[in-house]
Amino acid sequence: MRILHLVLEPRLSGAEVLAKDLAIHQQREGSVVGVTSLLPEHADFAPLTRELESHGVECVFPCRRSTLPGKLVFLARMLRHFRPDVMFAHATIPAFYARALPTKVPVIYVMHSAVNDFERALFRYVERILSSRARAVIGVSPANLHDYTNSVRAHPLLTLIPNGVDTTRFAFDDRPRDGDAPLQIVQIGRYTSVKNQLQTVHAFHEVAAQVEDVRLQLYGVVEDPAYLAAVQDLVKKLALEERVNVEGPHPDVCGVLRASNVFAMPSRSEGHSIAFLEALASGIPVVASTIMPFQFAKTLPCVQLVDTDDTAAYAAALLGALAQPRVQRTLVGLTLQDTAERYLDVARKVAARV
Repeated sequence: MRILHLVLEPRLSGAEVLAKDLAIHQQREGSVVGVTSLLPEHADFAPLTRELESHGVECVFPCRRSTLPGKLVFLARMLRHFRPDVMFAHATIPAFYARALPTKVPVIYVMHSAVNDFERALFRYVERILSSRARAVIGVSPANLHDYTNSVRAHPLLTLIPNGVDTTRFAFDDRPRDGDAPLQIVQIGRYTSVKNQLQTVHAFHEVAAQVEDVRLQLYGVVEDPAYLAAVQDLVKKLALEERVNVEGPHPDVCGVLRASNVFAMPSRSEGHSIAFLEALASGIPVVASTIMPFQFAKTLPCVQLVDTDDTAAYAAALLGALAQPRVQRTLVGLTLQDTAERYLDVARKVAARV
């Protein structure tokens, strides 16, 4: 089978990383796989492109940003070049473009969004027009399926496939850290209000007042420059410049988790967070918000789900987590193998109907 994955822009973010992992798995399983996008590749994605190509996955990304017609022309050329039997369109905007083309290639729309995209009237209107051109719709969380059914319509092949983590990379590792290294709390996620980094800085301010040798490390793609500036301004206002690092995306998430003592995730909304799964698989103590997508982990060891908007409660949980050890957790049904097999099953069903 020839499978093409379409993303909005190649960057170090959840949907794009999942597409990369699925592409490599599908190529290993015998399919011919390609990855393309509507926007140019971010520099931080280059190591992942090299990884894809080392496994035989063809990657073709536009060299520059283009207009709406230009994006459609690029995608049409890619379809003629690659000749896929099926195309996975990761996220709403790529799915719009994929289905706007007059092509017979079956399109599988993958909903990754942490929020309801169809609260926007324009997106709701467009999706109602294009819905029938999706041979299948995959949601990574129950909320995705609920939003689609309530905002758009029922779809004959609407299915839930939770994201999975590559446990061969994010394996439990209880080797002691460098004894001279300071304690480190890390948050990984796009700089945007839904990820709530501002609240982590507020809570860390209280932690730092009680623990002398502790640092906060923030990594993420800059989705909202104004929000990033607000985070940086708060760090300065609280005089935490020597103890808080605010940086862009990091290519070695495994290494970051190994070098850290606590993983923080105070998100206000999520789809089915890959970063959260990676942290769980690594064994690092986790402090996260109480949103529904995290509830499956509430009984796992060294996982605290708290009201992260309550600064005192959030800080107390972080302090408690700093004293916890790494632990091995079992993620039944949430491995990359589980997820990839289910995606491949949907692809086969869709391709068989053509």
